[in-house]
Amino acid sequence: MALNWTMLKPDRSPVPLPHELFIRTIESGAELTVSIPNAPPSASSTSGGSGGEKQLKELGRLWLTDQRLIFVANVPAKGTASFESTSIPLTAILSTKFEQPFFGQNYLAVDIKPAAEGGLTEGTKVEVRLFDKGLFEFVSILEKTRERAIYMKRQMADEEEGLPGYTSPATGPSGPSGSTPMPDEAPPGYDAPSYTP
Repeated sequence: MALNWTMLKPDRSPVPLPHELFIRTIESGAELTVSIPNAPPSASSTSGGSGGEKQLKELGRLWLTDQRLIFVANVPAKGTASFESTSIPLTAILSTKFEQPFFGQNYLAVDIKPAAEGGLTEGTKVEVRLFDKGLFEFVSILEKTRERAIYMKRQMADEEEGLPGYTSPATGPSGPSGSTPMPDEAPPGYDAPSYTP
């Protein structure tokens, strides 16, 4: 996962990755809260050390593809958003939990593995809330898509490992180029099949 790494079109929708398929779009009413533990101090800070836990929250749109979960914040009327976009590869989602608090709205809690130099630290958590749509249906689709993405990643890793490479038999000094000569005769007890038309 990384903050502000999503390439956006002029209409602020995400530019798809090669061979990426869009599965679900939430056009409005999505809220994303990002909790970053031990966030590094901001550039404006003059003191060193840890910046403590940081929490970012924005309203915007949400896309689920076969490769990632993407959030793009609405353009604020005034001021600036705490973050513009978030891109979470489905294989970087460590766990999800559908939370139903007694008081408050249902939400999806997500533990993620942050991308290197993506502006996040280990232990970053994300909460997704939907105001205009049913969250349970979205969570179900997300889980199925995530399982498929993990399966496909494992399949690709297995294919890359493949079978061991074949090498020629051990060579010796018996041949002119250092290779073992081929025998001129069939092995003992071997009768060649006869061919009759």
